[in-house]
Amino acid sequence: MLKNYVKTAWRNLLKNKFYSLINIAGLTAGLAIGILILLWVQDEVSFDSFHKQAANIYQLSITGGSGSSKQIWSINPAPIGPLAKKQLPEVVDQVRTTGNWDYSLYKYKDKVFGDEYAIYADPSFFSMFDFHLVEGNSSNPFADDNAVVITKKTAAKFFGNTDPIGKVIVADNKQNLTVSGVINDFPKNSSISCDMIMPISAHFKAQLEQKNDLSNNFGYLNYQTFLLTKPGPSGKDLAAKILKLHLSHDPGSTDTHYLLLPITKMHLYNADMTDNGITTVRIFIIIALLILVIACINYVNLSTARSMLRSKEISMRKIVGAAKTQLFLQFIVETTLLFSLAAVLAIVLIYILMPAFNQLAGKEMVFNLADYHIWFVLVSAIAGTLAASSIYPALLLSSFEPLKALKGKISAGIGDVLFRKILVVTQFSFSVMLIIGTIVITGQLNYIRTKDLGYDKTNVFSFWMRDMSKHYDAARAELLKQPGIVDVARSNQNIIRFGGFSGSNDWDGKDPKQNVVMHTIVIDKDLISLFKMKLVQGSAFTDVITDTSHYILNEEAIRQMGIKDPVGKRFTFQGTKGTIIGVVKDFHFASMKQKIAPTLFWYLPSQLNTIYIKTTGRDAAKAVAAAKKQFNQYNGEYPFNYAFSDDVFNKIYRAEQREGTLFTDFAAVAIFISCLGLLGLAAYTAQVRTREIGVRKVLGASIAGIIRLLAIDFIKLVLIAIIIASPIAWLSMNKWLQDYAYRINISWTVFAIAGTLAILIAFITISFQSIKAALMNPVKSLRSE
Repeated sequence: MLKNYVKTAWRNLLKNKFYSLINIAGLTAGLAIGILILLWVQDEVSFDSFHKQAANIYQLSITGGSGSSKQIWSINPAPIGPLAKKQLPEVVDQVRTTGNWDYSLYKYKDKVFGDEYAIYADPSFFSMFDFHLVEGNSSNPFADDNAVVITKKTAAKFFGNTDPIGKVIVADNKQNLTVSGVINDFPKNSSISCDMIMPISAHFKAQLEQKNDLSNNFGYLNYQTFLLTKPGPSGKDLAAKILKLHLSHDPGSTDTHYLLLPITKMHLYNADMTDNGITTVRIFIIIALLILVIACINYVNLSTARSMLRSKEISMRKIVGAAKTQLFLQFIVETTLLFSLAAVLAIVLIYILMPAFNQLAGKEMVFNLADYHIWFVLVSAIAGTLAASSIYPALLLSSFEPLKALKGKISAGIGDVLFRKILVVTQFSFSVMLIIGTIVITGQLNYIRTKDLGYDKTNVFSFWMRDMSKHYDAARAELLKQPGIVDVARSNQNIIRFGGFSGSNDWDGKDPKQNVVMHTIVIDKDLISLFKMKLVQGSAFTDVITDTSHYILNEEAIRQMGIKDPVGKRFTFQGTKGTIIGVVKDFHFASMKQKIAPTLFWYLPSQLNTIYIKTTGRDAAKAVAAAKKQFNQYNGEYPFNYAFSDDVFNKIYRAEQREGTLFTDFAAVAIFISCLGLLGLAAYTAQVRTREIGVRKVLGASIAGIIRLLAIDFIKLVLIAIIIASPIAWLSMNKWLQDYAYRINISWTVFAIAGTLAILIAFITISFQSIKAALMNPVKSLRSE
């Protein structure tokens, strides 16, 4: 019986090649793109969930400041983790990590490397997380403070195929690091990743030698802290207990609070559970479902529309004894066969598209059919779309009354026609929403690229000077002789997305309850002019010793402090009393998702270790070569790593740019699938109205009139779709824009453009079949009936 069903289904597919091709093409595209999106979503939500104890691991964050200057940081004071483990029974274990910027050159024999990312960590790093040692002693990963654990990739790079345990790596030509362990490379879906791990005890020891005792320092925030808790405790209650611990050692931190974020939410949420990517994931889930639904609508629409053409076939089957259940199964088998073909083609298409998709998404996903996660997504998508698109057409086709059908008295009911119109409206509503979304997202990203940032970052590159900083004046003089170099300046970090901050400040008229947390950066006299920042009051630094007690603030800092006529007013920073000498116009140094924060410029020559070089652009390569020559002159074999400020800025929005491109591509696929369905319906309409068209042509109807006749009904449906989609799209995109502190307004032109595009796309699609029908010889049209 099943064999007969399959044979009949196959014959029917071959008999109606055009409609079969449209259905298979739409379903293949829908399944392939829908599955690719769901794989992307699965990868995003799987971050950090591979740890066996993930359900009980939390990232600790701290808040500081008051009012609008309140800040949240994922870095904490060094003592809080061990204190929580020691004094709170809910805390089973803790891990602290911090970046290792002490070394930048690593040697093994004649091999020299400089691009490794190293961190300091507690030994519990290897027991709390699932980063277990594959070589070395897991119970004692660091034999002493000079030990280092490396990844397999790093081991292969340094030592090839030889056993790395016990080998000595020389860091910065002064520190011998003995390899005590090797771990697997970090998973791609891990928020924690590095090449080398050193004991945090070595870091604290080095700090102590510099008279910086961090064992009871609650004002220095530089450590990511993770807590492993017992099952069940409330994160809010535990955070309150940790705060109590903090205040018992540092009573002055009255505006401090702690937050606990589950490690499985680190990738997509901020510490306060606000969006850090989860909204994009939800949008992409909706897009995947929309694409699959649009593909289903195509099949349902074409199947039900063509049901009238199969009424006699179905009636003959009933007369010769076919039961309704058998007919139902026959049509289910037809749908299943078509879906099976589409699914196979979709899998092939996924294999073909995966490299390009990975490049667009910035991922390294592998489409491996041996992975049960892949099968979960595949089966869910295919089974869901199959069920959604097969049942109704099968019920409709198996319900015809045979005698009426054979007499030609069956016609599409009002309910069936209305249902198909609703499906078309639904389909194009989705398409219009995606068009509007594409326009808004593109507009916001273009706004970010073109907005005045408050400084000029064009043709500026920077690098860490190392020992070159001791010879800065000579190096600067030499660099300014180069024809491609316009200006040179210094700071202590990158001007874009810099990370220094402090709440340790005071000024005339300060409210005792007020604490303005400021982003801080050390600069020299030339940096403000190099970046063409605007001084709205006062003057810049002059590189004299008195500048160490002078301060320049941005407009937002002055606004939050509530100072009028700030130049000349007293200001104290980290215990150093001084004077405000200037106010710089607000500028964007971070993502436009964040409001411009209070910023403090200060002067301390010993910390000016980052150089900025502004070039003419045309001679940028020569400028970089000259800078490298100066760097190598003072730093020997240390690697020369530089970055253009434009590239640093663009990295802030790399994720948004990728997501915007993906959104646009997905929208194009959804519109393409919708157009396939519309093409099929237009072809069917032209087919069933062949005689009417022939009569109209005989009576003098023009080709344009015939096209208008066939297109008008579909255009009306698209207009309804535009009316339905516009408010929904406005609400959705307005919510998306709320993530940006600086954003565009959604004007009426967005909806006008989207509506015009939708009508134009629909009209062009319909016109192919309409023109074909209109050009048909009326004699042939009438004879065909």
